[in-house]
Amino acid sequence: MTARIFFKLIAGVFCLLLVALVTVDFFTTRVARDAYVRTLADQLTGKARLLALDMDAPGRVDGARVRALAQAGAARVTVIRADGGVVADSQADAARMENHRTPNRKELMAAFAGRAGQDIRTSATLHVPFLYVAVPIPGGAVRLAEPLSLIDGQVAQVRTRILESTAMAFLPAILLAAVLARWISRRFATIMSHAVELARGNFRARLADTGNSEFGQLALTLNETAENLQSTVEQLQREHIELEKLERIRKDFVINVSHELRTPLASIQGYTETLMDGALHDPDHNMRFLGIIRHNAERLARLTEDLLTLSRIEQKRQNLEFEPRNIQALIGQAIEQVRPIAEKTEIRLVSALDPAVTEAWCDDEAVSQVFSNLLDNAIKYTPRGGTITVGVRPAGQFVEAWVSDTGAGIPSEDLPRLFERFYRVDKARSRELGGTGLGLSIVKHLVASHNGVVRVESHVNRGSTFFFTLPAEEAALPAPQLNPEFTAS
Repeated sequence: MTARIFFKLIAGVFCLLLVALVTVDFFTTRVARDAYVRTLADQLTGKARLLALDMDAPGRVDGARVRALAQAGAARVTVIRADGGVVADSQADAARMENHRTPNRKELMAAFAGRAGQDIRTSATLHVPFLYVAVPIPGGAVRLAEPLSLIDGQVAQVRTRILESTAMAFLPAILLAAVLARWISRRFATIMSHAVELARGNFRARLADTGNSEFGQLALTLNETAENLQSTVEQLQREHIELEKLERIRKDFVINVSHELRTPLASIQGYTETLMDGALHDPDHNMRFLGIIRHNAERLARLTEDLLTLSRIEQKRQNLEFEPRNIQALIGQAIEQVRPIAEKTEIRLVSALDPAVTEAWCDDEAVSQVFSNLLDNAIKYTPRGGTITVGVRPAGQFVEAWVSDTGAGIPSEDLPRLFERFYRVDKARSRELGGTGLGLSIVKHLVASHNGVVRVESHVNRGSTFFFTLPAEEAALPAPQLNPEFTAS
């Protein structure tokens, strides 16, 4: 690749130099020829004037004298009468020469008019190109001529010297061009190789040399392009991974929902068919069957309600009103709501409230639901005679609330997935107690909507403690977001 670029650049430079050489040759040849013609014309005019001083009239000039004058002046000499007749010529027989008073002989027309004249044309007698110069003499004109071959020979010598000099001057230029072409070809080859790497998808490739030259600026631009492409590809890869993750979550969600719905629906359908087949009139079983149907219907209702709640929270369609609320009052209300259920199993409810914590910026209904779900779970998994403690304490810009129980605890391997939808540590016991598997997921999302975090600490056979934080001041609230229902406009 480098050699191909190098030879193309050298060929281009050579063609430019060749064009320059031809141009120089054309103009120097033309200028030199014009200069020689002017010089020779001036010389011939001077010689012709000297000859004219030595001539009284054309009739007194003979051929021998004209030849002698031509030899002395080193030029062809012709003497012409005013009527155009040739009296004598140093290189031709005057008697055979035509009348020269013709318009095409401009130098003679000027001489007959009393002034010096000149012209370049081919001789009608010798058939050779000449430079003619004529000056007036009494009764006619004297004309001197030099063949153009003399001028062409001198011009050829000048042309040869100029071409040799120009060619010698072009050698350093070619060498310099070769060095420059070598440097440029290497830079081009490097940039082209980098472009090939980008085309192959290697967006981590970088050009090392990024100076202030045009190549450096191009390298800098290509590096920036590669960085942008790399960032875009990495972003697309992350989005692809996230989409795959969401797709797996969606599939798991559909499977879990289908599974959760199938059991109560099958139970309702089976007991309904049994009642319709005659058990409705059986006093020993009909009420028990109806109770089972009612229990499963309530389970479906709870599942449906939890699904709708979770959907509203995840899509940020649940309107939360953040205001300073009395957190201790919210805890007291939550405890009183579950106290009848706890008393049935002789579970003791205890509050551990820090007097320094009185308010939290939150939505009271959302926080009440968080406490309700955590307390409901604690009651389900705390044995008869156990204790459940609800407390709150300061935590910087937040307050930290917790619900602790003395139940069986949660194995450490289950803790990372505890807040996933439909995840249960003891699936059989959870369904037996009427759990939907969505309570802790709802807690996680509600706390996150308050810019808080939720965590759990648990030890097997020693109980579990669920912690969550709420903003203690307005500055800790999450940034406001547009409701998706109104963003379309």
